[in-house]
This record gives sequence, C-alpha cells and structure tokens, in this order.
Amino acid sequence: MALFLFNPLKKVQNKHANALIHETSPYLLQHAHNPVDWYPWNAETLAKAVAENKPILISIGYAACHWCHVMEHECFEDEEVAQIMNQGFINIKIDREERPDVDQIYMDAIQLMSGHGGWPLNIVALPDGRPFWGATYVPKEKWMNVLSQLQSVYHKEPKKVEEYAANLTRGISAVNDLTETEKTTRFDLEALKDSIASWAQAFDTFLGGYKRAPKFMMPNNWDFLLHYGHRTNDTELLEHVNTTLRRMAYGGIFDHVGGGFSRYAVDTKWHVPHFEKMLYDNAQLVSLYAKAYAFTKNVLYKEVVQKTIAFVQEELQSPNGGFYASLDADSLNTEGVLHEGAFYVWEKKELESLLKDDFEVFQTYFNINSYGLWEEDNSYVLIRDKSKDEVSAQFDISILALEERIQNSLNILKKERETRSRPRLDDKILCSWNALMLNGFVDAYRYLEEPKYLRLALDTATFIKDKLFTEAGGLYRNHKAGKSTIHAFLEDYATVIEAFINLFQVTQDEVWLSDAKQLLDFTQKHFSDTTTGMFYFTADFDAKLIRRTIETGDNVISASNSIMAKNLFVFHKLFPQEGFAKQVDRMLETISPTLEKYPSSHANWLHLVLYRETAFYEIVVSGKNYQPIALEFITQYLPHTVLVASAEEGNLPIQQQKHVLDKTLIYVCQEGACSLPVESVENAKKQLS
Repeated sequence: MALFLFNPLKKVQNKHANALIHETSPYLLQHAHNPVDWYPWNAETLAKAVAENKPILISIGYAACHWCHVMEHECFEDEEVAQIMNQGFINIKIDREERPDVDQIYMDAIQLMSGHGGWPLNIVALPDGRPFWGATYVPKEKWMNVLSQLQSVYHKEPKKVEEYAANLTRGISAVNDLTETEKTTRFDLEALKDSIASWAQAFDTFLGGYKRAPKFMMPNNWDFLLHYGHRTNDTELLEHVNTTLRRMAYGGIFDHVGGGFSRYAVDTKWHVPHFEKMLYDNAQLVSLYAKAYAFTKNVLYKEVVQKTIAFVQEELQSPNGGFYASLDADSLNTEGVLHEGAFYVWEKKELESLLKDDFEVFQTYFNINSYGLWEEDNSYVLIRDKSKDEVSAQFDISILALEERIQNSLNILKKERETRSRPRLDDKILCSWNALMLNGFVDAYRYLEEPKYLRLALDTATFIKDKLFTEAGGLYRNHKAGKSTIHAFLEDYATVIEAFINLFQVTQDEVWLSDAKQLLDFTQKHFSDTTTGMFYFTADFDAKLIRRTIETGDNVISASNSIMAKNLFVFHKLFPQEGFAKQVDRMLETISPTLEKYPSSHANWLHLVLYRETAFYEIVVSGKNYQPIALEFITQYLPHTVLVASAEEGNLPIQQQKHVLDKTLIYVCQEGACSLPVESVENAKKQLS
C-alpha cells in the first residue's frame, strides 16, 4: 500500500485539456487535463487510428483504483511521457465500470500474455482493436522505454505484429468459446455434493472464507452455500458460512464507525482492507446478511444490514434517488499527503484522548493491541474477535451497558472522523449496481420486516424506470449529470429483471413483473445466442468488438448468464406455457461440465441445480386476507419458493381457478400441480417438504 505526494483534490492549474473533458465519468474526467491526448472509446477514435496508421494505446481503470492514481501521477501527468504517447499512439482512456464489455476482452488478453491481470490495465493494439502488448502498473522510465520499442516494432516489423495480434485474438475468442456438452449424465445432487466436498478443501474453518490472502468476500459463494446447507441440513457447512459471516462482520473490512464494507482484506483475518468502498459489494452483502438473519436470527447480521444501509444512504445516495458507484481508498492524512486508509485508521493516543474513561472497554472490544495493529502504517484498524458476552463478562457489566458504551464511543469517533479529509466520491450511477442495491433493500425489508426499506426499494425502482429505461424498451448502463449515454449490457438487464421479480413478490404489484417481462423479451430479442442457449454480453445493435463475449463465470458480481438463467426459471413458474424451462435446461447442460470442475466460480449457477434436483414450490394465496399471509411467507427464509398473492383471481396462469368467495386459501404447487388448499401458513409449511 504505497504512499505518494500527488494530491488529485488540489489541481493547481489546468494547463492542458483533452477530449475527455466532454465525458461524464469521474475517472475519465480525472484525466481530462493530462498532457496526454486522451480520447474516449468510440468509432471516431478508432477511425482516427486507422487514418493515421497508429497503434491504439488503451488504458483502463476506475475512479477508486489506487494504482491507477499512482500511474497517472508518475506517467500521464508527465510532459516527457505525454510527448512519446502523443507522437506514437492514439491514446484511449476507458472507465472499466462504464464499459465492462471492453474491459473483459482486454483483461482476457493480458491474462493470456502474462498470466495475471489487474488495473490499471494498459493495452497496445492495432487500429482495429486487436492487442499485441499489455501490462498493468508500469513506472515512468520503463513505460517510456516500452512505448518507444513498441512504436518502432509496429512500423518496422508490421507482419510480425500482425501475426502476433492475430494469434492472440484467436486465443481471446477461444477463452470465451462455449459448445453444447455431449455429457449425458445429469448433474444431480450426488455430483453437487461431491463438488462441494472438493470445494470445502479450501475453506478456512477458523477465520472464515478461504485459506488465502487477500480475502475477497464473494457474496454469491456464501449465498449459495447457505441455500445448500438449509436444503440439505448440512450443519457443518452452515457452521462455516456463519463463521465467515461473523468474521467478516467482526473484521476491519467492515467499517465499525460508519458502516459498510471495504473491497477486500489484504490478510487472512479480514483485518486490513483495501479501503475502497463499492456499491456492488455493499448491495450484495445487505442481501446476504438479511437472508442469514432470516435463517439464524443472529442479531449481529441484522445490525450489519442496518449499518450498511445507513452507510449507503449517507455516503452514496444521490439527490435524484439513484446510488453512486464508490468511495476511493485514498484520502489526505494529517500531513496533507494522499494515503490509503487515512480516513479510517486510528492512533492509540488519539483514541485515548477522545474516549477517556470508555477507552479501556473500547480497547478490549476492538483490539487496540497487537492483534488490531496495522504494522505497515503503525495505526489501528478496528477489529473484533470476542462476542459481546465475553467482553461484558470480562468487565462485569450488562450487555446493554456494554452496547451503550461502545455505541457512544463509535459516535464520538464518527464525529471526529468528519473533520478529516474525505475520500473522493465516484458519483456516476450504474444500472446493474443500482439493481443490486434495489435487491438489497427488498431483502432487508422482507427479512428484517422494516417498512422503511420497502420505501427505499420502491424509490430505487422508480429511479431505474425514470432515468435508465430507453424509449425502445431497453436500458441504459449509466447516468451522470442528468445524462444516460451508454447502452446497457446483459449484466444490467439480468440484475434489473431479478430485482423487479423480487420487488413484485414483496408488493404483489404486477407492474414490476410486467416491467421485468418486458425487459426479458427485449433481452431475448437482442442478446440471445441460438447456438448455446446463452446470452451475449452486448446487444446486437451495439458496435462490434473483436469478440462478442458470453459471460458465464460468477465473479464478485454473479455472471450475467447465471442471473438470467435464474430469472428464466422463475418466469417458467409464473408463465409455464412459454418454454422458459427448456432454455434453462439447455443453459445448464452447456455449463454443467464447468460446474463440476469449478463450483466456487459458478456458485450462482448452482442454485439452479438445487431448484431442479429438489422440490421447488409455487405458493399461491388468493382471498381478501392475502396480505398478512403473504407477509408471513416472505419474512421466512424459503429460497426454494416463489410467491404470488392477490385478493381476487389474478392474471397469471398459476392464479387461475384458485379463488373461492369469502375464503383466503393457500395453494402449494409444483409445476402447476397443487396440493389441497389450506387456510393457515402453518399447514401450508407442512406441504413444503
């Protein structure tokens, strides 16, 4: 975690301006006054490279990226470097969060070239976009030498460059190739059990997560394992999930003062984070902890949900109702130097001065000792390793008294922290990340039974409809300064559809289901790959890249195809005549060999295996007393169900011929075949074997 003197918050003089000045992305605008002649990624820029016969230099990053800032200061703000770049290349800056379609391709390229990736991601390519060189962070002198050599070889040995670029492009396409499997054996529960047993070899059963550092939180992994443990009553697996969730909530990766999670921990005990805070992490963790609370009733999980939502509202909510992308890892320290984590860490003498008589209890609770010391920075990152029961017993005080003293101390620290220089905000609004946050609000409402979270969910859904729907019936990817400019990708459609389906289930307002269905129809029309049953990441009306990606691997955000497959599964339950089940089966058969080999990187897909191989139920409630009955169902952790409820006979196929005058009946169904109706939730739950 490097320290450097550049302060991007204090631009003394704008000597230069380049084409990025017209963009809205905060990351691109950070580079708008570099001496480098940066251009955005578009058809005009690529045409310029062809016309001038220059290679394109593509530099990809994002606003919260620490090493992106370092390289900008060392290279892109330097006049000497800029002269080499401007003379020999057409220079393109890309915000990876706005253009994941481009980022995916060139990340695959650099991993093929070097075996690793990361950001800043720097690629040199032919004018048509085919890459022939790549690297991540490069210091100034090496950067200049490499660029001079690349410029020379491009003009002196064009056949060699062309041959390398052609071979690399074939490799990039091969990485993404999907062929329908010839496997005839169904990926069943036994195969799933074997895959999870293999997966479990990597579990850190003491500290949670995996036996490695850095530690990423991977919400979809623990979400699936919670589901699997619940459905199979695997107590050992559930214990590991709970260990992981508890350790993450105890760790320095969770901001105990202000709420919310940082990106990942650099160590094995979730202590020292990479301090950037991303909307998509926090959105998914709200959902995960809300579900875990519903299943366990562990109050710690409820507190995490409440504090994380409070952080998102306070730090990331825009005045128009959407949510911003991220907070930077870096901020100015007391010496006016930009330093990672400066906003969040504490010195012992500072804590003693601020907390006075409560310091002793606070010190024990948050480990102001060798366990909580960040040695590299010689400061403390708050981390717990004891329960409230243990600390209260140690000091012979009640749990309530302990909670009051700790909360009072945290309030003091938060007030003090507000006097510090704040991390920069990336205030662009991204469609899929807002959809994930909408999902988080829905789950927080249903499992914590807090009406204010439903209000947040409805406001977020309304924002998406008002600002991110196109006149053609599709979506935009981004919104900033009143403008939405980039066509959405499959990730955006998949997450919005999923969030709207879930919002429908907690409100029973069919407008959300109708909007989800409209977006599904649009996706089927413009994104479908008829060969594999999957969906392309980009629409058929978007500008062509060197590869049309099909995203299948679940990363920190689940793969767009795995989310779409789950959406199709639910739509099959609601609209059984439309053939969605066949497409889900086709997608699963295509991906199943990979599921067996790499279950952790396909965790979201594995829900579908459970849905298919165990009982999945449609619950239909019909009658004037439907609302309290529906509420009883949605507040329980029932991941193997979909709920439809109405006062009278509804419009969906599964609601037909189920209304009886003057009665409120509950039907538990599978594939449209229903058990005898009952009138109490208790009796209905007995049918959910």
